Amino acid sequence: MLATIQKSETGYIARFERNLEHPVKDVWSMLTNNEKLEQWFSELHIEDLRKGGFIKFDMQDGTFEEMEITELVLNSVLEFTWAEDIVRFELYPEGNECLLVLIEKINKITDHTPRDLAGWHVCLDVIHALLDGRSFSRKDEWKKWYEKYVAAAEAVTAK
Repeated sequence: MLATIQKSETGYIARFERNLEHPVKDVWSMLTNNEKLEQWFSELHIEDLRKGGFIKFDMQDGTFEEMEITELVLNSVLEFTWAEDIVRFELYPEGNECLLVLIEKINKITDHTPRDLAGWHVCLDVIHALLDGRSFSRKDEWKKWYEKYVAAAEAVTAK
């Protein structure tokens, strides 16, 4: 399902939702355990899992960007800086299942924004597939979703 993108007072908000047939603790582990994190976003590495701690982003050129963890509630909320934006994961238990919400607070929509949104979309699908024990083709899926996010970004900025 395509993320919703809305204009806010300070920019834009993209909201993704995934209903996962897995308990919160398993989904939280996908977000915060570096061995599992590497399976769906190999450039990210949690260095210090606490509010005020940081996550490293491997720029693939020998350099790393540090992203500050701005909010952390165990098994519930992980929020961190993403360049000029904020990325926030929220987990809501639903019995033995979980609602995973990803919110990106976007300062300004640029030509790169649809790439990020398609990337997050596919990352969430990969998390779902990994938890289910299924394989998943990132490349084909990213191309499909990228075009949809280009259109979505154009629609919200045209308003």
